[in-house]
Amino acid sequence: MGKKIKINNILSPRSFRLKVIFISIICLVIPATMTLFIYNYLTKDTLKEQALSSANRELTIANEYVQKLLEDMMYITNFIQVDAEMNTLLKRKAKNIREDTPEQKYQQFIDDSKINKIIDNITLLGGKSYVTILLKNGQSYTNYSNFEFSPTDLFKEEWFEQLSKTKGYETVWIGSQPTIFKSEKKNNPYQISVARTLRDENLNIYGYVIVTIMENKINQIFENMSGHEEMVLLDSSNHIISQRDDSGIGELFQYSNQLKEDNSSNIFQISRMDYLIAEQKISFTGWKLVSLIPYKQATNKVNAIFNKVMTVQVISFTIFLVLMTYFLRTITKPIVQLGNVADIVQRGNLNIRSRIRSKDEIGRLSSSFDLMLDRINEMIREITLTEERKRKAELDMLQAQINPHFLFNVLNSIRMKVLVKGDKESAIMISSLSKLLRMTISKEKEIITLQEEIQIVLDFINIMNMRQKEKVNVEISVHDEAQIVRIPRFILQPIIENSIIHGLNQSAGTIKVNAKIKENEVIIVIEDDGQGMDGQALNRLQRKLIQSIGDNSHINENKRGFSSLGLSNVYERVYMTFGQDFRMDIKSELGEGTQVILSIPKGGSKSNVQSNVS
Repeated sequence: MGKKIKINNILSPRSFRLKVIFISIICLVIPATMTLFIYNYLTKDTLKEQALSSANRELTIANEYVQKLLEDMMYITNFIQVDAEMNTLLKRKAKNIREDTPEQKYQQFIDDSKINKIIDNITLLGGKSYVTILLKNGQSYTNYSNFEFSPTDLFKEEWFEQLSKTKGYETVWIGSQPTIFKSEKKNNPYQISVARTLRDENLNIYGYVIVTIMENKINQIFENMSGHEEMVLLDSSNHIISQRDDSGIGELFQYSNQLKEDNSSNIFQISRMDYLIAEQKISFTGWKLVSLIPYKQATNKVNAIFNKVMTVQVISFTIFLVLMTYFLRTITKPIVQLGNVADIVQRGNLNIRSRIRSKDEIGRLSSSFDLMLDRINEMIREITLTEERKRKAELDMLQAQINPHFLFNVLNSIRMKVLVKGDKESAIMISSLSKLLRMTISKEKEIITLQEEIQIVLDFINIMNMRQKEKVNVEISVHDEAQIVRIPRFILQPIIENSIIHGLNQSAGTIKVNAKIKENEVIIVIEDDGQGMDGQALNRLQRKLIQSIGDNSHINENKRGFSSLGLSNVYERVYMTFGQDFRMDIKSELGEGTQVILSIPKGGSKSNVQSNVS
């Protein structure tokens, strides 16, 4: 199931840009793949014909060299057999005439010299070959010394009987045999020979001529061929006469079953690999020349061309894909930009704008989107101003319930009389009450410094300590730089009041007020060592604070305390002043006390600036 989902995600990307690129690539890859497949299918037969033709061409060239070498051997035997002078001399030697007189011996010497000279002359035309003329009476003429080999030992060879059975000018071709010449045995272990009979006028055999070459001459022809094919020379029974590797000479050619007919070629498999085999017959010997080459090597040139075409296509496809991707990115960039703006708006930032001003559909959509955001911001400002006016009217109505000047004058008169009578404690209490009332009903100081707010807290605690039997101890620690930070008035007093009434339960205890600067924030912590709250009560209080934004019903509630302003009112007023930069956290555990943490931006808000100017 998981793999299926991943495949669906790949095949169905969420990005519009990726969808366009994905579809474009598919539309390119499928036709390109089909074109290559069809091209490969159509050229398959042509490739095979070209490979067969190339193999036959290489084999024909090798065949011409081998045939020329064998023809040179045939030329020597033909010359000896048909040359009149040579025949006259050899027939005279074959008659076994006794040579007693000096003139006869001298004539014998002259005849032997002529025969040897003729042999030397005819062997100079081609490559090195060994010529043996063996007469029936045991006499022999050679172009090598008896130290190399004794010619009469040829009578012992198995093929010699076959030579005696020939007729007329028939020849016997002797395939590769172990070398009989001492000087050649080390470097050339095999030799190839052709033999023919010498006959008189009555067709009676009076001698034999044998021409021998080293097998390596044919081997060198194979090695000098430019191709990589394996070539072998086979006799009429498909036994190996010559090949590049001497180890298989004399053995049956292992792929002889694949040979079909003269001058043919075909393809067969060896270990699941295609091989091309071709053969050509050497007519006057009954032997055949065979080449064996891997099919891939035979088609190297065509494959190289195909690979070049493939490379050019891949490079062209890559370049085209890069260009297409670039142009698609240019076209889809406004859509991606508009999507990113929508994501930022979703996270609550309504001040961002796409600012796409193209004249197409995307440009019109962007303009509509920006106008919608402008309208939303305008509506928010209108609602905010309405709410501020409403709260100010409610506060004005509350303040109008008491005549401020009359109240202050009366309280000052009472304080002076109490002070005259020596009751300093009561005078201090009245003074604190007067300050609190003045701050409460003042219409000019909506935003005050943290130092002034701390003074309000101290006056409030003085009044509460005179009302209660047990006094509350307060510990205040405010950083010098934090004292001048401007905040809405009466945001600490309701928290302190809650700590005294609900946390300490109007009993003795300690309340700590700490304020410090942390980066661009002022952190204010109000902590008591009272009874605290359980998790359920804490969650309920936190939900109530969050729900207080935009909810005006709490204003008309009958709340306990001096200011009639609860924690919800504090949270709402500070949030309206500082916006999302303000945070209020409450931490409490049952029996461990409560901690309220206010995080206020150090720079303040627009309302702070306006208050400072006033």
